[in-house]
Amino acid sequence: MIVGAGPGGAACALYLAKLGITCTIIDKATFPRDKICGDALSGKVVEVLKKIDPAYVDELAAFDKGIGSWGVSFVAPSGQMLRVPFSTNNAKRKYAPGFIAKRIDFDNFLVERLRGNPLINLIENTEVRDYTKNKNGFEVKAKSGQNFQASLVIAADGANSSFAHKVAGLEIEPDHNCFGLRAYYRNVAGMDKENFIELHFIKNALPGYFWAFPLANNESNIGIGIRADMLKKKNINLKKLFQETIETHPEFKQRFAHAEMIGEVKLHALPLGSKKRKISGDNYMLLGDAGMLIDPFTGEGIGNAMLSGIIAAQKIADCMEQNDFSGESTAKYDEAVYKRLWSELLLSYRLQQLVKFPWLFNFVVRKANSNSTLRDTISCMFEDVNLRNRFKDPLFYFKLLFGK
Repeated sequence: MIVGAGPGGAACALYLAKLGITCTIIDKATFPRDKICGDALSGKVVEVLKKIDPAYVDELAAFDKGIGSWGVSFVAPSGQMLRVPFSTNNAKRKYAPGFIAKRIDFDNFLVERLRGNPLINLIENTEVRDYTKNKNGFEVKAKSGQNFQASLVIAADGANSSFAHKVAGLEIEPDHNCFGLRAYYRNVAGMDKENFIELHFIKNALPGYFWAFPLANNESNIGIGIRADMLKKKNINLKKLFQETIETHPEFKQRFAHAEMIGEVKLHALPLGSKKRKISGDNYMLLGDAGMLIDPFTGEGIGNAMLSGIIAAQKIADCMEQNDFSGESTAKYDEAVYKRLWSELLLSYRLQQLVKFPWLFNFVVRKANSNSTLRDTISCMFEDVNLRNRFKDPLFYFKLLFGK
C-alpha cells in the first residue's frame, strides 16, 4: 500500500503498473487539491516521466496549466545575477528542460493517470489514522473505520508523515529543516522571458533565499525559505520578512508596485536531505519528503520524490519476487536512492554552507560570470551529470581559480 498520492507516491504506483504489479494508493484528500510548494518541475521530473511513459512528457509539454522553464537565475547578496541554463544543449531539445505548474494542477495531472490505470486502486478522501505491525506487515487503519493489510507500506505522505515520525522514528532536526512561505501573485514585473526561476539570496534570509517563479496566465509563485535553526537564532518573523522584502527591497518594491496577491500567504516545512537517514525497514520504505530528500540548496523536492518513487517500485518488484519484505531486503532501496542522489545532495549541502558567507557567495557568482568552467559545472548539476570524478580532479580547481 502506498500512502500519499502526491508526485512520489503517484510515480511509484505508475511504475509498479508498468511492471505489471497491482497496488493500492490512498490519500486523505480528494483531487485536485492544493499543496504548498515552489511549483518548479526539474529535469528529474522529465526523466522520471520518460521512464514511466514517454507520452507523459508530451502531455506535460502540451499541458495548458503549465509552462516550460529553461533555467535558473541565482542572485547573490551583492545583487549580481548568474543566469544558468538547465541544459547546455538546448538547440536539440524538443521541449524545455524543466516545467513550472501549480501543484494543484500537476498533482492532479498525475492522479488522472492513476485513475485511468486498471492495475491501480486509488482511494481518495481517506486519512490513515494508525499503523499496527504484525507478522504479515502492517495493518493500516483509516479514520473512516476501514482497515487494510499491507505486506509493504510505502510512506509518501509528505513532510509531516505520521509513518516516518511514529513508525520509522525519523526526527526533524532544525539544522536539517527549512520553513518556507508561499504566495501567488498576478502581474509581477520583470519575470524572465525564458521562464528562468529566480533564487535571490538576500542578506536577511541567508542561508535561505527569496524566490520568484513564473507561472501560466501572468501569475507567479513568490516565497521565502530559511533554515529552521536560523529562524530561531536570528529571531526572524518569516511572514514579516516576506512582506518587508516585497515592500522595501530596492528591486522588488518596483517589481511588485502593480502586483496583486491571489489568495493568502501559506507556510510549509521542507525536511532537507543534508544528512543520510534510514529510509526503509521491515515492511516499509519512505519516499520523497517523508524520507527527507529535499535538496538543501535549491529546496527542490518534486524530482527527488518522483525518482525515489520509481526506485521504490523497482525494489518492491525484487521483494515480491523473493517474497522477502524484511529490513535487510528493503535496505537495498536506501542503497539505490543514495547511490543516485547522495553526491548531489552533499554538493548542495556544501553550497548551502557557502551561502552563510555573503562575501564568498558574491565571489562565486562573480567568478562564475567570468569563468566558463564554473558556469558549465553549475549547469551540469541541473543536467544530472555525475560530478564526483570532476571534483576529485586537481586540474578542475586550477581551471576554476585561474581559467576563463
